[in-house]
Amino acid sequence: MPIDQHGDATLDGVSLRSLPKISLHDHLDGAVRPDTIVELADAAGLPVPESDGDDLADWFAESSDSGSLVEYLKTFDLTTSVMQTRENLTRIAREFVEDLAADGVIYGEVRWAPEQHLSGGLSLEDVVDAVQEGIEEGEDAVADAGHDIRVGQLITAMRHTGRSLEIAKLAVAFRDRGAVGFDIAGPEDGFLPSRHRAAFDYLAAQFFPVTVHAGEAAGLDSIRSALLDGRALRLGHGVRIAQDLEVVSREGDVVEVVFGDLARWVRDREIPLELSPSSNLQTGAIAAWGNEMADHPFDLLYQLGFAVTVNVDNRTQSRTSLTRELALLAEAFDYGLDDLETFQINAAAGVFLPVEEREELIDLISEGFDR
Repeated sequence: MPIDQHGDATLDGVSLRSLPKISLHDHLDGAVRPDTIVELADAAGLPVPESDGDDLADWFAESSDSGSLVEYLKTFDLTTSVMQTRENLTRIAREFVEDLAADGVIYGEVRWAPEQHLSGGLSLEDVVDAVQEGIEEGEDAVADAGHDIRVGQLITAMRHTGRSLEIAKLAVAFRDRGAVGFDIAGPEDGFLPSRHRAAFDYLAAQFFPVTVHAGEAAGLDSIRSALLDGRALRLGHGVRIAQDLEVVSREGDVVEVVFGDLARWVRDREIPLELSPSSNLQTGAIAAWGNEMADHPFDLLYQLGFAVTVNVDNRTQSRTSLTRELALLAEAFDYGLDDLETFQINAAAGVFLPVEEREELIDLISEGFDR
């Protein structure tokens, strides 16, 4: 399915970009506009590999397509380097919200790690406040343009550092000022969620929602720890849950599968999988199944009844959008609009909002797809 010059695609005569969408797994430092990076880096005297925005976009895409999460993460050194002042953080957050709205997103959760934005002298509270200011500016700008969007913060701790309890307390402190949930991110393999049990215990005691990066660069032990130690309500990626499925036979569209206990728990509890197809290809998360979109276990998980959702992970690194990810999946697996609607309803059901607001989002999605 070709994507046109405006980043749109058409399915059954419907513009995918125009459809209402929910974004659950969207990194702020993975969504900085290349033109903005060039401008801010030039003002700060920071080196950039390319001085033109389009060329820098190419550099991100090429550098990220490494087959390794560790290599993929190295590109964030550049994006975070221009996110060290209040003004820059506010601008980048505002542009992020505007870009979500242009992608058809009606509700999004933006995840980012405050501890990575302190080299300019700001405090943890300063950076969260700066990002919230930008989010609100973006929401207002989108409203002025005649559209509605709401964005909440997922305050994130880096799993390879020792600040998770401090960041968890920061997240709870901002629960009435924009923070809707908590996450841990960074290098997954070798850094199980169990290392952050004190933070997760604190969050559980505060009834504060948690999603955990798991099942991307590490396997079932990581997912198990996310659920047992992290009390995760969603799995960040979670694609390797498919390792706990034994495909016994395939005959046409009929697949006979034996479930492991972990996979059955995730499926039966309807724990949302924050799948990011393009990113999963770039980082090698689906290498066990192949290296093409059609090899992604997304469709297997969907057909077996898992709560699959579609996400971008990092718009800049993967040079993508939710519109593009939906188009790629529709092309790879011959999905129709009903399937794409299911993915959005799954996401709406999993957002970190009260049940009444989740139901409102589901209604908005159904109305949008009906139109």
